[in-house]
Amino acid sequence: MRTVQVPLGSRSYDIFIGPGLLQRLGPECARLKLGRRGIILTDSNVGPLYQAGVVESLQKAGFEAATVSIPAGEASKNLRTVQACYDRLAAERLERNSFVVALGGGVVGDLAGFVAATYLRGIAFVQVPTSLLAQVDSSVGGKVGVNLKAGKNLVGAFYQPRLVLCDLSTLSTLPIRELRAGLSEVIKYGIIYDASLFARLEKLMPRLLACDLPALAPVIARCCAIKAEVVGQDETEGGLRAILNFGHTIGHAIEALAGYGKYLHGEAIAIGQVAAARLSTRLLGLPEAETRRIEALLRKTGLPVAIRLNRPQRERLFSAMKSDKKVANGIVRFVLASRLGKVAGGQSVPEAMITEVLDGLAEA
Repeated sequence: MRTVQVPLGSRSYDIFIGPGLLQRLGPECARLKLGRRGIILTDSNVGPLYQAGVVESLQKAGFEAATVSIPAGEASKNLRTVQACYDRLAAERLERNSFVVALGGGVVGDLAGFVAATYLRGIAFVQVPTSLLAQVDSSVGGKVGVNLKAGKNLVGAFYQPRLVLCDLSTLSTLPIRELRAGLSEVIKYGIIYDASLFARLEKLMPRLLACDLPALAPVIARCCAIKAEVVGQDETEGGLRAILNFGHTIGHAIEALAGYGKYLHGEAIAIGQVAAARLSTRLLGLPEAETRRIEALLRKTGLPVAIRLNRPQRERLFSAMKSDKKVANGIVRFVLASRLGKVAGGQSVPEAMITEVLDGLAEA
């Protein structure tokens, strides 16, 4: 088992990474001295696979745990679902010392964290991510929230979990499309922070796509360590943490434009990363050879790198980008790369240049 700590003073917590860790959930919650009663929030895909084992682990450690299941998919990540969860927590009479376990992928983790952050003005929660994307990205760092029609994650909070438990065995049941979507975020870490990681991914990708745990484990641990280091320096995205949004400005807009669920998050971010790389070449001098490497690796992973938009769709895409959380004074800001492993946030990009890049994506 590998351990990565997120260094946030009194709110520091551990990320445990390894196979067969679900059975440790109960003892770890006991070690954290969580209240006796909790709720497991999961979804219709993950619950039937892992819910029973999580309940058993908690019960053996002396906890009482009810379960709330939501429909799987991004379409559930909204305020209506939050309201239903609040009602269930109230019916179960959870108290201030009670806790929420997020058992699932990124949607479940974001939603459960937001519920925990706001119910009774904040109760403890534990992340048990079962998708690759959640294990390397969304479960770490305390960003929790839900979507509005206007855009992705527009309602949310910074609220840190008490523990992140990444059981790599759960990846064996992950559909290949979800695995690829998670690898999109893995590739992002190489682009923004670690060129040597990017080079490793170019060599390891066939093994990663085969869900080879000896290959995946150190890669997941490295991604978690990068995010922990970034979050430890900038918890609430006042500066450095913005680099984690490489590819997300256009990616989030694509998700909103297409209707949540048509593109998986990682798929939309893959397209956004190609766009951001091409903008980087134009504005920050990212070598064209490195832009080609980024696109080639995303293609090798089986991710989409192109999108064709008609004029009304493009107008809606720009509208969605202007609703993004990273907009400042009405100006869309991008994270762009000067080289692999080195990026800068807060980059203003002329709308005409974005349009030219989108034209190029139609032919990618």
